[in-house]
Amino acid sequence: MIKFETSSSFFIALSHSSNFAGIKKILITLLILFSGINLSAQKLERVEPMFWFTGMHNPALQLLIHGENIAASTVSLTYPGVKLVKVNKVENPNYLFLDLTIASTAKAGKFPINFTVNGKKILNYIYVLKNRDKSEERIQGVTQKDFIYLLMPDRFSNGDKSNDVVKGLAETTLNRDSMYYRHGGDLQGVINHLDYLKDLGITTVWMTPEIENDMSKASYHGYAVTDHYKIDPRYGTNELFKKYIETAHAKGMKVIKDIVHNHIGTGHWFYKDLPMKSWVHQWPKYTQTSYRDQAVMDTHASQADRKKMLDGWFVPSMPDLDEQNPFVQNYLTQNHIWWIEYAGIDGLRLDTYPYNDPAYMADWALKLKAEFPNLSIFGETFVNGVANQAYFTEGNTVNRGFNTHLPGITDMAVKDGIYEVLNGKNGWTDGVNRLYDVLAHDFLYQDPTKNCIALDNHDMSRFYSLVNEDFDKYKMGMAMLLTTRGIPQMYYGTEILMKNFSNPDGLVRSDFPGGWPGDKKDKFLANGRTNKENEAFNFVKTLANYRKNSVALQTGKLMQFVPEDDVYVYFRYNENAKGTVMVVVNNTEKAKTLNTDRFAERINGITIAKNVILGESQSIKEIKVPAKTTLVLELN
Repeated sequence: MIKFETSSSFFIALSHSSNFAGIKKILITLLILFSGINLSAQKLERVEPMFWFTGMHNPALQLLIHGENIAASTVSLTYPGVKLVKVNKVENPNYLFLDLTIASTAKAGKFPINFTVNGKKILNYIYVLKNRDKSEERIQGVTQKDFIYLLMPDRFSNGDKSNDVVKGLAETTLNRDSMYYRHGGDLQGVINHLDYLKDLGITTVWMTPEIENDMSKASYHGYAVTDHYKIDPRYGTNELFKKYIETAHAKGMKVIKDIVHNHIGTGHWFYKDLPMKSWVHQWPKYTQTSYRDQAVMDTHASQADRKKMLDGWFVPSMPDLDEQNPFVQNYLTQNHIWWIEYAGIDGLRLDTYPYNDPAYMADWALKLKAEFPNLSIFGETFVNGVANQAYFTEGNTVNRGFNTHLPGITDMAVKDGIYEVLNGKNGWTDGVNRLYDVLAHDFLYQDPTKNCIALDNHDMSRFYSLVNEDFDKYKMGMAMLLTTRGIPQMYYGTEILMKNFSNPDGLVRSDFPGGWPGDKKDKFLANGRTNKENEAFNFVKTLANYRKNSVALQTGKLMQFVPEDDVYVYFRYNENAKGTVMVVVNNTEKAKTLNTDRFAERINGITIAKNVILGESQSIKEIKVPAKTTLVLELN
């Protein structure tokens, strides 16, 4: 970097020089010689992705280059197997987008990307190509075999107090008494408790986004990203994130990463210096999304309503990215590929899926699956009704007109059906019949077993509160969650009966007791929990660990029977495998006696079953079902 510094004393000295005219002539010559430098980048702020990998399925790579007036420079590089195809200049002269191709013959190594002005090299960036990790077991995917634990890293456990407050960030307040400020939880805290989760029966950990959210307040949730390539320093580092995944894998567990296509935070470095106006959706005045998913699927919808739903901003602090912009598309897609390859992520949860550009998301899914065939993907669809959910899933099963290539969604319809069983009054379409009806609509999906099912999450009131802290209903709900079709997910603390309502949402995002040094009670330990909390913990643990070894629950089909006498019965089974699981749901206040003759096609003459929770054998010719109970029986 070349700088010219001037001062009044310098020119005063020149004016008294006997050779002022000669010096003036030299200065003019120097100014002419270096005039190009004044138009060039003073320094290189960003190159993203900062490194890449050999052997990728897609040979194309687009580098984002950011630096003051970088567009005034000429770019060149020389490396075997790497070709600079095009240099794209955009509206903002502080950006260049470099189109590269990386041949299959390219080897791992380093090479300079040179930036020159008027033939003079002003700077370069040493780009690194790394060998791709092609081991098949590294990226495993998440399936019905798994049980997902969702946590918020800021609120789970503080394993490293040195990163609680990081100088230079917009928010420097640490206050565990406030639901809006940072509490200090981090990646090390999660790593420290992976054994706790494994013992509970968890196979997969999903955290709300870990990447940097450098916002002035309430950024702990992670959905207002300010740097796509950096773990938030209050959680740790990129290297620690990779270690977290490697540690989980070593313990036989998997990891899901939560990603956001739709929006960013206003503190994002590229929002402060937009590459082009069309990087985010622009409106004459602030326009918020309608949150109406129907406008996307309604054949009678106006274009104005559809545009407002898709292009409106989620909230004022979260600008809406323009996913029809090919530079935005490349940036997001490459970022997600980079994280998966860098860290070995097993699955992705896609935030606010219905708000994204549909064509881009389909293309994105194809590109991700081409690179990582085993990768699991499910989109957040906080919508009403089975058809609304199925609309966003793969296969064009509801005559949408194109294939989204989205394997699964967050199955809110099943969640609502389970709550109706627990809190509703039985009727023709209510109570136990509601859940039966929801699952009867599985024909709308290409594969409903790829849906993620849950009873609550970080945006909802907690499950135990929604069943009015009725412990019988709690056990009923957890039993259905862990035995019906789909991939079950539990929100952190549900296993110890954490409770509250989401008004405001910070009330359901409280700290896990024992996750901080000095906590009065450590509920990670049995002696720190109450008797009722231990009963809940052990109930979940028993079912979850049973599920780990049940072929029927991991890969089996679902067969359900029309509810009769307010009792709902379903089976999980494999045609040629032992261990069929029979589930009997009685949501009434009265005990029932169930004659099993009508279930003959699944019972197949078996007369004895094991009660999975109690570990006891019982006859199933007639089954006595206590009030408010979900029985889980293994047919032997």
